[in-house]
Amino acid sequence: MYGKSVRDCSMEPIIRIKNLTKFYDSHSGAKPVLKNISIDIDPGQVIGYIGPNGAGKSTTVKILAGLLSDFTGDVFVKGIDIRKDPVAVKSLIGFVPELAELYDALTPHEFLSLVGALYNLPEETVAERAGRMLDAFGLSDQANQRMDTFSKGMKQKVLIISGLLHNPEIIILDEPLSGLDANSVIIVKELIDKLAKNGKTIFYCSHMMDVVEKVSDRVILIDKGEVVADGTIDELRQLQNKESLEDIFAGLTANESMHEASTKLLNALD
Repeated sequence: MYGKSVRDCSMEPIIRIKNLTKFYDSHSGAKPVLKNISIDIDPGQVIGYIGPNGAGKSTTVKILAGLLSDFTGDVFVKGIDIRKDPVAVKSLIGFVPELAELYDALTPHEFLSLVGALYNLPEETVAERAGRMLDAFGLSDQANQRMDTFSKGMKQKVLIISGLLHNPEIIILDEPLSGLDANSVIIVKELIDKLAKNGKTIFYCSHMMDVVEKVSDRVILIDKGEVVADGTIDELRQLQNKESLEDIFAGLTANESMHEASTKLLNALD
């Protein structure tokens, strides 16, 4: 593995993953998706969690969010075993999944009121927080409009708000910028920075290398279910002798056929 875990060893990790292994059934038998992954994450860190398609990123995220329980190894969130008390762990986590699956027949106010009730938040708190965040995203005028008329970007904004509504200590973002316009992307990037400065721990999963490079203070690169690099951007640059995270990513995960793919695609047009 390239790089090292960037953390204060005197600090108790807010997330501790030990020997995490996950298999999926396939026609050829059980297939390992995660292979003995061990990661410690400190409070306030912004973790860029990256890897090729099928590397195991989404599986890791689903396990952390309490959506998958059939794994081996251990996952502790703020000292709580996620298997023993998944509800307590979920109360600490705000999860923004990649796909904006919402109850389209509801309005943003109705949907966020439902989310707030699931977290046992007072109605007044939900109304105030939701109203202010909808306003920040420019959705005040659509707050009472059914979401089946919303664009993907508008739904994504509501999804982001729902993940932050209960003011979680840990925020898991899986491709959170999907469908957002340029101004909203800037808002979310600045928000990530400010959340981290306020002590929030961010677990950021994305294919957008330039954004990961800007917002993360530590990058974990996973490939074929294993951690292949873990360190700050500067550490990974020095180890790989490359300037950008995109180049580092390609150097550690690409094979020869990937380098030839663009040429083959172009030649197919002849």
